[in-house]
Amino acid sequence: MAVATFEDGAERPLSLGVTDADDLRIVATLVQDAIFPVTEMKWQPALRRFSLLLNRFRWEDRADAERLNRPYERVQSLLLVSDVAKVASQGIDRTDHETILSLIDLVFLPGEDGTGRLELVLAGDGAIALDVESLNIWLRDVSRPYLAPSRRAPGHGD
Repeated sequence: MAVATFEDGAERPLSLGVTDADDLRIVATLVQDAIFPVTEMKWQPALRRFSLLLNRFRWEDRADAERLNRPYERVQSLLLVSDVAKVASQGIDRTDHETILSLIDLVFLPGEDGTGRLELVLAGDGAIALDVESLNIWLRDVSRPYLAPSRRAPGHGD
């Protein structure tokens, strides 16, 4: 697969839009094991928008990193959800600004007339539920990739 690059040779930031369940599965895979401080999520009711700044493992680069024997990378990304009518959370202490959350999955539960609930499933039985009028999501990298501090790919039960 060809990779678009900046003039200095660095890869272009990832930018993906989601409008259906198939697109959502791709983005859910890319944000699996992303981490973020509780302070980096924001709901703007007047704009009907929920945003989340997260630190994600670059799953799309894992095979190349292994094949070329180079370190794994992470990147800062913005997950932006539009057409949000309501936001609720469970299992999250929003008053503890030191809390770091780990995103496990994105799940869409369709409702009537294209509406539904987007659930951001978190490690430790936490969740953020967004009542949405449609699937209208963007995932955009907002930094250049950097070395994963652990130098390991995330694992479950390692």
